[in-house]
Amino acid sequence: MRQRMKPSVTFLGVGLLIFVVIQALLSFGLLNNYWRGIIYWGAAITIVSLGLNLIYGFNGQFSLGQYGFYAIGAYGSADVTYRWVRGDPSALVVVLAGSLLAMGLYVMVSAFLRRFYGVTVMARFTFYVLATILAFAIAVVVLVPVLGPVFTAVLGALPAAVSQQIVFLLALLGGAALAGIASFLFGIPVLELGSDYFGIATLGFTIIIKVLLDNTDTILPFPEMKGARGMIGIPQWTTWPWVFGSLLLVIIVMRNVLHSSMGRAIVSVREDERAAELVGVDVTNTKILAFVLGSIFAGLAGGIRAHDLAFLHPQSFNFIQSFNPLIIVVFGGLASMTGTLITGFLWIFLLEGFLRLFLPTGFETWRLVIYPLILLLMMLLRPEGVFGQYEFPFLRRELPPLPEKDSGAVVTTAPQVVPEPLKALHVQPQSVEIAHEEVV
Repeated sequence: MRQRMKPSVTFLGVGLLIFVVIQALLSFGLLNNYWRGIIYWGAAITIVSLGLNLIYGFNGQFSLGQYGFYAIGAYGSADVTYRWVRGDPSALVVVLAGSLLAMGLYVMVSAFLRRFYGVTVMARFTFYVLATILAFAIAVVVLVPVLGPVFTAVLGALPAAVSQQIVFLLALLGGAALAGIASFLFGIPVLELGSDYFGIATLGFTIIIKVLLDNTDTILPFPEMKGARGMIGIPQWTTWPWVFGSLLLVIIVMRNVLHSSMGRAIVSVREDERAAELVGVDVTNTKILAFVLGSIFAGLAGGIRAHDLAFLHPQSFNFIQSFNPLIIVVFGGLASMTGTLITGFLWIFLLEGFLRLFLPTGFETWRLVIYPLILLLMMLLRPEGVFGQYEFPFLRRELPPLPEKDSGAVVTTAPQVVPEPLKALHVQPQSVEIAHEEVV
């Protein structure tokens, strides 16, 4: 038992040491705002890439939509805090209450549809979309006038620092929930497609989100987001404890999911969908689970990033940027959490940190040429990625030890019987060991 706990203790101990060192450097001013932003950005892009690795590396669904869900989480959580600091709790109520109502209605719709056989994909999609519209309509029309003053009174009675942290937590959860709901609705019809077609569909989703963000002040009723001009005035509430805690939470959740029976189902779908279905795995729901969970991670990272920059622009979420998590996952190694963790930070530290400082001005314009060349070399020289499928001991699944053999057992060898077809091929079967109790 102690041996099995050692990797967990070591991993958490190293993580605690990293947290203390960086917090000390920030507290004593040894890290300026530039490097602080690089560290926070590295953590955010690593969280996004871990979500993509769950979808693509472990579940086998090629996706280019992570930055779309990243944008939903960023703008959703930013709108909550933007309105709150200006005395408007409506976004907080709509995002939280609407998301909870939607999930409750999803459970009811799922139970209702299970009563019927042969429900088509588009019928399921229609029911869930109607449930989502109903949930958020109730939140806007009924719950905002009722719960808005309650939230304001309860949180206003707390110290300002405490209420700020509570609102920030609720904003992060709300942004992640919005990303999860969007991915759930999008995944119902689209996950029926093959992996290549699914990748094209997710790329289209990212482009649609970017276009909608460009027109939030015209098409959508969110003038505070200011469309293509960019959203300003977001409170800068992201701190190192929030960044580290979010990253650690994602790592632990993803690790535990992959080590569970559901994690084995997720991997089995990647290996062979037909075989997984034949042994009882619900392939459709398994795909949706992996897709939604990976998108929730992206939404959480978006909230962290938005409250670090205090500014959002749709151009930061265009389809070119959506290739960054994919490159990180491929470089680190598909189905390797360790590779994604290390490569995510190295990617930001090298390209946005050291290379910007030491390479001549204008290097940024060559990045779209250098990225494909490096990726091409990686595919030719080491297609499994830098780390392959290596994992830190904490992230690696340890199988329980085999039971020890009874010391009183006597091992004998069964007589070898060679079938006639094998004799003709000159193939000898391996001997089979049979253990039986010693007779006294």
